[in-house]
Amino acid sequence: MADAEEAMLVTIEEAQGKRERAKAANRQSILEAAKRVFAQIGYEAATVRDIIRGTELASGTFYNYFKSKEEVFEALADDGARRFRPILRAAREQAGGFEDYLRCAFEAYFAFLVHEHIVDGLPITDRRPHVHNGSPEMAAIYHEVREGIEDAIARGLAPEVDAGYLASACIGMAQELGSVMLARSPPDVAGAAAFASGLILGGLTGTPRRA
Repeated sequence: MADAEEAMLVTIEEAQGKRERAKAANRQSILEAAKRVFAQIGYEAATVRDIIRGTELASGTFYNYFKSKEEVFEALADDGARRFRPILRAAREQAGGFEDYLRCAFEAYFAFLVHEHIVDGLPITDRRPHVHNGSPEMAAIYHEVREGIEDAIARGLAPEVDAGYLASACIGMAQELGSVMLARSPPDVAGAAAFASGLILGGLTGTPRRA
């Protein structure tokens, strides 16, 4: 009896594992199809039906994973943010000072954008909605940037300004300049990074200090 029960438990666990793998494969299939569709016809023109056609899944299966193309985009953006975070941390650890940190962080982000577009074939001229900082992975990026700024302030390497405001300004600027940079041929990663870091550093001279 014990052997039969153990065999049944193994069978149940195997079935559950198979279902989880199938769910993960279906979700990934939807994300990959969305990348192709966004590349071919653009985010604004794309529809859920277009994405479903790019998979081998039934129409109803899509809604088991996502409610809309906006949710698909958020998932794609979160995936990118999750992969970029260790790159951002490395830029912080390797920087020689605050100015170097800003330039390295911007350059790392812009280089990541270019790499993502080349690898995935995404259109460099397509404007997409920005990801809300409330998403878990984007929130992690925000905290990483803020921690880097707070660390620089604590060590006397950066002026004592509001780290939260500065982190948000850096992220917003990176998103906007990244879109413009990608639309240029070829994208100027170093130039965009130098402009962004220079603008932030120049603006800090007139920024109110923390009380």
